[in-house]
Amino acid sequence: MTARLLAFVCAIALGAALPAKAEEDVAAFYKGKTVRIVVGTAAGGGYDLFARIVARHLAGHIPGNPAVIVQNLPAAGGLVMTNQLYATAPRDGTVIGAPINGIPTAPLIQPNGAQFDAEKLIWLGSTNREPYVAFVWHTAPVQSLADLQRRELIVGATAPGTTMVDFPLITNAILGTKFKIVRGYEGTPQINNAIERGEIEGEGGIGWAAIKAQVPQWIAEKKIKVIAQYGLKRHAELAEVPSMLELAKSDADRRALLMLFSRSEYGRPYFLPPEVPAARVAALRRAFDATMRDPAFVADAAKLQLDVDPMAGEQVQALVGELARTPADVVTRVRGILAAPER
Repeated sequence: MTARLLAFVCAIALGAALPAKAEEDVAAFYKGKTVRIVVGTAAGGGYDLFARIVARHLAGHIPGNPAVIVQNLPAAGGLVMTNQLYATAPRDGTVIGAPINGIPTAPLIQPNGAQFDAEKLIWLGSTNREPYVAFVWHTAPVQSLADLQRRELIVGATAPGTTMVDFPLITNAILGTKFKIVRGYEGTPQINNAIERGEIEGEGGIGWAAIKAQVPQWIAEKKIKVIAQYGLKRHAELAEVPSMLELAKSDADRRALLMLFSRSEYGRPYFLPPEVPAARVAALRRAFDATMRDPAFVADAAKLQLDVDPMAGEQVQALVGELARTPADVVTRVRGILAAPER
């Protein structure tokens, strides 16, 4: 064998060994460790429920099989959690963020509050593309989207940056809806209680999966009516429900709405802080993908009426990059709408 051929064969052998060696190193790192999933919302909400199911099954797909636990840090619509993980979390792959889906555009919309670069966060994937809806209680004076453009509907919300606040605000400004937003609730369980007590009349922007998971009896007993949806296209289960995007009267209006409604494409994303070693990033992304395909995970999600329609980390990363390059005039318009004084 010539020296050149010998070198070629050795290079091939070395290349084949590298992935195996990297996997061994990842497994050695994670063995005996604990991975934390930090959720940016309160316990009991849709994001929290999904994260706990993910945690239950993710460990079995990570090399080394670490323990995976869930913690909640519900403040400022997930900004506090994301800022904290971006600035101070270990860069070793032992901390995962589970933010609300407004976080990728937060640096554009809330530049003073978002102390992170969404493109530098390492996106692991999303559990589901998810339609977002507006719904009303069965006794509310508003019972249709047409009604909503004529009379006021009182809806509950947590904090700016959430779909509960941002979606109603932008449709009020662009489409002429008349949501009156009551902010300050801790999470969706508290909002649901307020609806049953008659304090408020519905919600202006909530995941359809969250409704099915948390209050399926409301749907079965016809206690609520979905009057609008926010996705980029109508969801199969909501084919007769009008879409807010379809009401856009100009390209400029459509672009502004899309900047926010694109959240439905990566409904429940997960991220790592920057600078995590590449081998661990790859292992965690593939572990996330495997979890989404795991029959036990899918079965657990189905028990809670949670839809699984995942997006890989690389896809989420690309979409976040696209959103970061939204034209300045669109960003300025949307930011102005969301920052307008409460009325």
